[in-house]
Amino acid sequence: MSAIEFLLARQSNGFLAEPAPSPEQLDSIFATAMAVPDHAGLNPYKFHQIQGAGLAKLTSIYVRAIKALTEDNVKIAKAEKMAYRAPLLIVVSTDYKQHPKVPKQEQLVTAGCAAHAIQMASTSLGYGAMWRTGDVAYSNVVKDGLGISAENDIVGFIYIGTKSRELTNKSRKPVADFIDKWL
Repeated sequence: MSAIEFLLARQSNGFLAEPAPSPEQLDSIFATAMAVPDHAGLNPYKFHQIQGAGLAKLTSIYVRAIKALTEDNVKIAKAEKMAYRAPLLIVVSTDYKQHPKVPKQEQLVTAGCAAHAIQMASTSLGYGAMWRTGDVAYSNVVKDGLGISAENDIVGFIYIGTKSRELTNKSRKPVADFIDKWL
């Protein structure tokens, strides 16, 4: 499969189980994140690798965050299961740097590229991966629990594991609908 064919076939898969990538595979996955476009080489991102007992710690953070928003027991019960959607979770956050030529939004895009690289590298190794956000991504309770400063952002939660279900190819919208050609 060519690189273009791989990119065109990519789709998120939320049906994830053990095993997660090995430590050597994780080294490669994180290396791809470090290779993304990065104006001035600021590396404006951080990664939290969460698995094993760390999933229980993250669950308590998720539950505290949801309880800060609502008393809805259904949402709280959902929060108790969220971290266990996959055997490995990588939280990608920003680590903004002051720079006269690289504004905050460029650094956010770089962190987003790092998250995408993590997802694509995981997929290239045969794993399933799902990039999620939701209320917990914008929660100061979650940021604080993960040691992410208030001025930084959570870009996403990348859930990674072995695909427990193959998905049918999803249809894509015609690319021509999104191009404004100036010829």
